Amino acid sequence: MNGSVGSEYVDAVVVGSGFGASVAAFKLASAGESVVVLERGKRYGPGDFARTPAQMGRNFWDPGSGLYGLFDAWTFRGLEGIVSSGLGGGSLIYANVLLRKDEKWFVRESPVPGGGYEHWPFSRQDLDSHYTNAETMLGATKYPYTDTPKTLAMEQAAADLHLTIDRPPIAVTFAPTRLADPAPNLQIPEPAYGNLHEKRRVTCTLCGECDIGCNTGAKNTLDHNYLSAARHHTADLRTLHEVRGFRPLDGGGYEVRYVVHDADTPGVRPSYTLPVHSIRCRRLILGAGTFGSTLLLLRNRSSLPGISPLLGTRFSGNGDLLTLLLNAKTDAGSVRPITGDRGPVITTAIRVPDTLDGGGASGRGFYIEDAGYPGFLNWLLETAQLPEVFSRTGSVAWQLLLNRLFHGQRSNISKDLAAALGDGHASASSLPLLGMGRDVPDGLMTLNQGRLEIDWTLATSRQYFDRMRSTMEQIGGALHAQFQDNPLWWAKRVITVHPLGGVPAGQQIEEGVVDQFGEVFGYPGLFVLDGAAMPGPVGANPSLTIAAFSDRACEHMLEAGSAASAAGSHTPSADVAPPAPVPVPAAPPAPAPGATSVSFTERMRGPATLGVTDPARGALTGRARRHELMFTLTITAPNAAAFVRDPVHAASASGYVMFDVLGGRLDVEQGWFNLFVHPAGSAGRRMLYRLWLRDVAGNAFTLLGYKEVSNRAGFTPWTDTTTLFTHVLEGHLAPPDPVTDAAGQSSFTAPTQGVRAAGILRISPLAFAQQLTTFRTAGPAGARALRSYGTLFLGELARVYLFAKRSLDTN
Repeated sequence: MNGSVGSEYVDAVVVGSGFGASVAAFKLASAGESVVVLERGKRYGPGDFARTPAQMGRNFWDPGSGLYGLFDAWTFRGLEGIVSSGLGGGSLIYANVLLRKDEKWFVRESPVPGGGYEHWPFSRQDLDSHYTNAETMLGATKYPYTDTPKTLAMEQAAADLHLTIDRPPIAVTFAPTRLADPAPNLQIPEPAYGNLHEKRRVTCTLCGECDIGCNTGAKNTLDHNYLSAARHHTADLRTLHEVRGFRPLDGGGYEVRYVVHDADTPGVRPSYTLPVHSIRCRRLILGAGTFGSTLLLLRNRSSLPGISPLLGTRFSGNGDLLTLLLNAKTDAGSVRPITGDRGPVITTAIRVPDTLDGGGASGRGFYIEDAGYPGFLNWLLETAQLPEVFSRTGSVAWQLLLNRLFHGQRSNISKDLAAALGDGHASASSLPLLGMGRDVPDGLMTLNQGRLEIDWTLATSRQYFDRMRSTMEQIGGALHAQFQDNPLWWAKRVITVHPLGGVPAGQQIEEGVVDQFGEVFGYPGLFVLDGAAMPGPVGANPSLTIAAFSDRACEHMLEAGSAASAAGSHTPSADVAPPAPVPVPAAPPAPAPGATSVSFTERMRGPATLGVTDPARGALTGRARRHELMFTLTITAPNAAAFVRDPVHAASASGYVMFDVLGGRLDVEQGWFNLFVHPAGSAGRRMLYRLWLRDVAGNAFTLLGYKEVSNRAGFTPWTDTTTLFTHVLEGHLAPPDPVTDAAGQSSFTAPTQGVRAAGILRISPLAFAQQLTTFRTAGPAGARALRSYGTLFLGELARVYLFAKRSLDTN
C-alpha cells in the first residue's frame, strides 16, 4: 500500500516501547505533540505473565509460527541473544539495575580491531541531569533488606578479595511510600498520571521472578511509569502493531508501513501476508532495540540511499557473561545457604576497574552481579546433580524393596521419601553470576537473505572475558563453591541480554550513523533512540544510559523544533500527493475453455551491487563485496498452445526477489516473461524478464533481465540459457511494445535512467535439475502441453546453434 491523500498524520511515530522509545513517547506527548507508539508485542499487566509449562511453551515471539509471547531469542555467529517483545520492551524482563555509565568509560578514538574507533560523541556530564530524570521516574532505590543470604554472601566474598561492591539502584518498589519501611505485599499507591493496566500493584515479594515478568507489579517497568504517563498526555499506544517499512516524504516527514497481528485467532499467518497499513509523521523515532532498529534500517536501506556506510557496525554484547557457583560451603565445611531465589534478581554489583580509571588497573573494566532466579528453577538445580540423585533414589528404592520382600514391619515410609528428595543443598547453596563490561565493539550486523546476521567473535575480547572469568572463579573460591562455566563458553559462544550498537552515534557521518542526539545523518526527523545508537559497550547495565540518552535527545529536538517554528521553517503537509501511477499493461485474455496451462519454478542467484549500471561490472564488484541477488519465480503460460504459437512466447511471472542491499525480500507485484524472443536483425534469441517489485517501505522497483542465446561464441547453449544479465531500476516500468525492435530490446539490455543495481545471475546444474521437477500442467492435455513446450525449447536451440550461420553480431 502506498498510502493516500488524507491518511493518518501525527507529529511523531515511536517504533517500539523499550527504554529509549518510552522516554521519547512521554517527553513528546507531555510537550503537546501528537504521538503514536507502534509496539509489536502484547500488553502485560500484573498477573498476565506466563508461569505454567503450557504457558511458557508459547511464551516466545515468532508470529510466522503463531507465537506472540514475551521472549524473542536469536542465534548468531559467536553469540546468542535474548530480548523482549511486549509493551514496555526490555524492561519487562531485565534485572532492574539502574547504574550510570562510568565517567572515564566514555572513550574517545579508541581503536577497534579491523579499523575504525570507538568514539562517544557525548559525555557523562552531558547525561548527568538526564540520568537524574530517569532515576526519578523509574523509582530507583537500593535493595533495603539486610538479611538476604545471596546479598550477604556477595558482600563477604568482595570483602575477602578486596573488591569494590555496592548495592546498585534498582527499579523495584519495596515500600508503599518513600518514607515507609520496606515490607512485602503492600499495596502501591497509583501515581497522578494513573496506570494503563488499571490493576492493583503490591510491593516486592522477593520471589526472584523479575526476569520472567513481575506478576505482582512491584517491578517499575516502563508500562507502569513512562508509558502510563505518555497515555495520560494522550499518546496512542498500539500493541501488536509491527512496523515493516518506512520512507522519507517529499517536503519532509516520513511514511511508516505496518501490519497488525491477531494473537487471539488460532493458526499461523506469516507477516508478509497481512494487510499493510500506513501512517505519516513529522518525526519518526526508532526505539525497537538493537536488533529491531538495526534490522529495520537495513531492510529499508533502499529508502535511505544517503545513510552512513557504518550502518551495522560497532555491535557489542556489552561484555555479558553468565556463569554458576555450585555447592557453596562455610569455612567450617557445612552447606552455605545462599538461597538464590530470594530477593529481586540482582541486589549487588562488584566493580572491577579499567585501565582508563588509572590507579594501576590493567585491562577492560567490568561488573559482576548476583543473578537470582525463580523458585521453580531450584528443582532443575537439584536434578542437575545426577550422581547424587541416582545414589539417593537408588538407596531408597533398595530399602523399600527389601522391606517388601522380607515383610518389614514399617508401613510409614515418610523418612524414605524425604531421603529420596535429599536436603536440597545443591539449590540452596548455588548462585548464578552475571558479568558485563567493556568488551570490544567490533561486531558487524548485516542482512543474509533478508534475515539479520551478526559477525562477532569471542577472539578479540578474549582477554577481557578471561579476566572476568578469573574474578568469578575467585568469588567462587571465597565462598568455597564450585565454579561452573556456561556450556556455551566451551563452544566459544556467549549469550547477551544487552545487545548494543549497529547504528552508532558519531560526530559526523564518517564516524557514525546518527549524531549525538540520535538523529540520522542526512535524514532530518529520523531518530534512533535505543541501544543501537550506543557506539560501544556501556559497561554497566545499559538501560539507564539509554533512557538518559533519549531524555537528552528529546529535549534537544523539542528546543530545536521551537526554534524552527519561531523562525518560520516549513512543516511538512499531511496531504502528500501519491506518485503518478504507472500505466499497467492490459491483462492477458483469459484462457479459452478447455485450455491447458504449463508452469515451472526457476531459482537464480548471483553477485550484484548498487551504484553500477553494467551487469559484468556489477557482478565483479558484488562478488568482492559479497552482495548477492537471487529470485524464486513461477513462470506460467495459461494456454500452452497459444504460448507456443505466440511469436514472443509471453508468460507471467510471480514470486519474490531477495536482494539484501535493497532490504531483503521484494515481492513481485506483476511479472512478464518471454521465451526466445527473436530480436530484429539478429540470428540469436533472448529470454526476457521484467518484474515489478516493491520493498517493505513501499518503494517501487523494476528488475530487468535477459539471457543472450547466440552462437557467436560457438556451441554454448548451457552457458547462454543459464546466465541472466540483470538490472534493477527505480519505479515500475511498463513493458515495451513491440518487444522485438531495437528500442524494445535496448530497454532490457541497456537501460539508461534510474538504474540502482546491476549484476549477473546463474543457475547451477543442481538447481537446473530441480527446476525440471517443478514443471506442472493444469487442464485436459497435460502431456501434449509438456511435449509442445519441450519441442519449442529444443527447436529454438537447434535453430540458433545447429542451423544458423555463426553469428557475428553483438546485438
